[in-house]
Amino acid sequence: MENKSVGENLWNLMSADEAEVSRIADGFGLPEYLSQIICNRKIRYDEVENFINPKLRNLMPEPFVLKDMEKAVNRVAKAIIKKQKIAIIGDYDVDGATSTSILKRYFGALGVIPAVHIPSREEGYGPSDLAFAEFQKENAELVITIDCGTTAFDVLNRASENGFDIIIIDHHEAENILPKVYAVVNPKRVDEDNPYKYLEFMSAVGVGFMFLVALNRKLRTSGIFANGNEPDLMQLLDLVALGTVCDVVPLLGLNRAYVKQGLKVMAQLNNVGLKNLMMISGVTSAPSSYHLGYVLGPRINACGRVGNADLENILLCTESESEAKSLAEKFNAYNTQRKDIEDYVVLQAIEQLEKEPQEYPIAFVYGHDWHQGVIGIAAGKLRERYNVPAFVMSVENDEVKGSARSVDGIDLGALIMSAKEQGLITGGGGHMMAAGFSLTEEQIPEFKKFVGEYVISKLGKEKITPIINIDCALNLSAVNTDLCKNLEILEPYGAGNPEPKILIKNVILNYPQIIGNGHVKCNVSSQRGGKIKAICFNCADNQIGSAILNNKGEIFDIVGKIKSDNWMGRENVQIIIEDLMRK
Repeated sequence: MENKSVGENLWNLMSADEAEVSRIADGFGLPEYLSQIICNRKIRYDEVENFINPKLRNLMPEPFVLKDMEKAVNRVAKAIIKKQKIAIIGDYDVDGATSTSILKRYFGALGVIPAVHIPSREEGYGPSDLAFAEFQKENAELVITIDCGTTAFDVLNRASENGFDIIIIDHHEAENILPKVYAVVNPKRVDEDNPYKYLEFMSAVGVGFMFLVALNRKLRTSGIFANGNEPDLMQLLDLVALGTVCDVVPLLGLNRAYVKQGLKVMAQLNNVGLKNLMMISGVTSAPSSYHLGYVLGPRINACGRVGNADLENILLCTESESEAKSLAEKFNAYNTQRKDIEDYVVLQAIEQLEKEPQEYPIAFVYGHDWHQGVIGIAAGKLRERYNVPAFVMSVENDEVKGSARSVDGIDLGALIMSAKEQGLITGGGGHMMAAGFSLTEEQIPEFKKFVGEYVISKLGKEKITPIINIDCALNLSAVNTDLCKNLEILEPYGAGNPEPKILIKNVILNYPQIIGNGHVKCNVSSQRGGKIKAICFNCADNQIGSAILNNKGEIFDIVGKIKSDNWMGRENVQIIIEDLMRK
């Protein structure tokens, strides 16, 4: 099924092999629509059990399958046993904050207090000479970089020559050569040959947790836990889940187990900092991947974007209720400030893009007064608005910092690596869908030309029409609380496992009205009877909202998500409308 909708999208009702759908439904006792959604996710029959019931013991391989893991573990174990000073360099995003924090919390449980350096955005991403100068003053002998370091050749090579033992724990794209350091644990090493391909899609905190599993095993065999002081690794999974979701890596394989189990740990509220951040954010129910990605994550990110990135690690590691409460309030305030700055940058960017025709199918913009801390969010919003790869840059004193977000078909990590190899930018790196980079102002025109031609070579020149992939079609009568409970089997949702989009045919939209900040709510009914509450977010000023508000009893097909709607102890259902089509 492919048709143009009111929202100017193409609808694609995905189909799956009927025999395989029936086989999964019968084999696991699932409704056929759930089995169809699982098939749509390309989950094979022998993977279904681990998909619907992911457990670490089934999905985590032997940690030492990663190159340099044993070497890294032995060196850190030696530092702990001999009481050598350990230092950590992290990153200022959520993955960096959580990966740094699991190391700090684990070492702290052993009575080891590491030095921690989180670079400010002004200092820039990754290891710096400044960090190593600080560590030298603290007599650190071993430095662990996490969520960074794989391509930091100059800084790390200098630090190694100055006598530091350096271990890199990372997940970013690697080059053919590596820095001259003690060990590099990164599933994306070019020479990595382990058979578990899903390890390539881990966040840094996921790689870090594997490292801690291996380290804990080594320390146990050394007898260091003879007095019963072995840290409880499972209690770190709340942070692992948070970093995994916020780094937008696929929630499949081991990542899925991290998040599924991590959400259970988070619900116990044992991490004082997370507990207070949840309270100030209004998270009163059991946390879900939505809360991690859209409620807690943005507040932590806001601290790194417009506040002091050092505070992230302090919040996630504190044991003080008063400190956690004070920091959570700061994070909330930073998030409000971030939204205001972000709105300004996005509006300026839209004006740039729409004042004249664009030569390439990209959103490529820059400003001299744009805060570096919000350019990644702005790039994401431009990508959503125009459905093209978006590149947003902040120019300060001839130093240009940029952030990019992609669409299907464009691997930003490969794009940035190629640009760097050709000397079109001064630095950068990233993943398939997101990247960061730096360049000079004089390089901007050539870099734009390179990006534009790269995208054309992959996607062509024509405007990309967004496609909504629909998981299944149901009658309105099937939309009930049982459906909501069955859909919970598919959680956690995220990259690689998006929340199902469901088509409901032949419905009438009654009693529409604008509520809140531009949302439209209504009732959805069918000629066969039944009535469900529905809402369409941020649509009052677009064609979808207009169609809902101005319809005169028309018949529509709608696509949306099905949510539980619990109010005053009553369990109901609500449809989140994403698009509609006139009959």
